Formats: sequence, structure tokens, C-alpha cells
Amino acid sequence: QVQLVESGGGLVQAGGSLRLSCAASGSIFSINAMGWYRQAPGKQRELVATITSGGKTNYVDSVKGRFTISRDNAKNTVYTVYLQMNSVKLEDTAVYYCYAAASRFTSWGQGTQVTVSS
Repeated sequence: QVQLVESGGGLVQAGGSLRLSCAASGSIFSINAMGWYRQAPGKQRELVATITSGGKTNYVDSVKGRFTISRDNAKNTVYTVYLQMNSVKLEDTAVYYCYAAASRFTSWGQGTQVTVSS
């Protein structure tokens, strides 16, 4: 299994920037992909961004050009994924969940609140 710890959420003004971090530990070498989902009040959970073990990235259309997912796997025991959020909009307000997908399991973070104010 993989344990995920998220950080970096908070309150940001529209047009501003925020960076989320997700540190993975445990069976990190089994991870095929990591990324972020988000869930806004009254809405379904939405996949925001993904990065594979090969470095391929993918984004939902609504964040393309504004959000960037990246990774740091320089350490052997901790694998960190970042979500750089630029030019944030009110509709980016949600709880953001980090996930790590392996062949036999998917692990989830506890969620971090991002609130964009006008």
C-alpha cells in the first residue's frame, strides 16, 4: 500500500496561485500514476490532472494552461507530486484529493480544501 499526505490548500484570491503537494510513502515503486481529483459542493468528483510513472501528463480541459502537475522522485522512500495552480477561478473551489494508482490498488489522500475568493 501507499500512504499519501497532502498539503498546500487554503484561501486564495481569484487570479492568484497556489501549490498543492502530495507526498507518497510505502510501496512507491508500485505506483503507475498519481494525480489529483477535486470535488466541489453538490458536484461529482472530477479528475483534474494525472502524471504517469513515465512522466506523461493529462489535464481536464477546464484547467489546461493554468494548472501544472509535476513530480519529484529523487528520494528513494518518498515520491512527491505537485499541482501548481495559477490564474485560479472561483470555480476551482473544491476539496482536492491526491491519488496513487498501482496495478492492485489505489490509494487516496485525506483531501485539502482550496477556496477561491473574488
